[in-house]
Amino acid sequence: MLTVDFRRFPVRQGQRVLDLGCGGGRHAFEVYRRGGRVVAFDLDPNELGPVRGMFDAMREAGEAGQGGAATAVSGDATAMPFGDGTFDRVIAAEVLEHVLDDQRALNELARVLRPGGLAAVTVPSWLPERICWGLSTEYHEVPGGHVRIYTRVELEAKLARAGLRVGWHHHAHGLHSPYWWLKCAVGVDNDKHPLVSRYHRMLVWDIMRKPAATRLAEQALNPVIGKSLVIYAVKARARGGMGGRGALP
Repeated sequence: MLTVDFRRFPVRQGQRVLDLGCGGGRHAFEVYRRGGRVVAFDLDPNELGPVRGMFDAMREAGEAGQGGAATAVSGDATAMPFGDGTFDRVIAAEVLEHVLDDQRALNELARVLRPGGLAAVTVPSWLPERICWGLSTEYHEVPGGHVRIYTRVELEAKLARAGLRVGWHHHAHGLHSPYWWLKCAVGVDNDKHPLVSRYHRMLVWDIMRKPAATRLAEQALNPVIGKSLVIYAVKARARGGMGGRGALP
């Protein structure tokens, strides 16, 4: 299940892409399929073993795109071991809400992105997240849990302070917000609750089958209760500016 829209975030063959806070690697795998040279980066080294395994499986199955390469690196988002301007693209999906010094992480994101490069940053949307926090303290008050709720204005201001110019935004996963509200209401670890298990089966069915009815429903729900806010931003070029709002590097 992808949060970043690769129609708005094009990855070309051989481009260097950082998946910052990669978690299970879903975006890194898509970049690899498209022929990108991807680095899956995460603080938790335990997350990276299965990611490396999937990269190997993709190579063996011929699912890696032509010109693609993939590796996994463990490290801190606020002090990354990469040189300035290393990457053509950076993805930071559902990670900043876990980072205490998020501005420092965004400054690092901008540092390792080349001038003219494109970033995709996603965080939980304000309204669905506020409802989750209101329904359950265990949803966020856990080690490594969410430490803040973003408004779009706040996130865009922090991106701008890091030297990135915001291009456009959208919301994603409108069908997933009610699922999390149910989990928060009955207990976030109570996956066997009948309502939670039935809703989860529906989400899995939707992800696998992508029927037109649920795709249309999610499109209608996304602007209102989309679980994730996705913002795309460009790093200014060293000379000659970066073009108009929304220009793709």
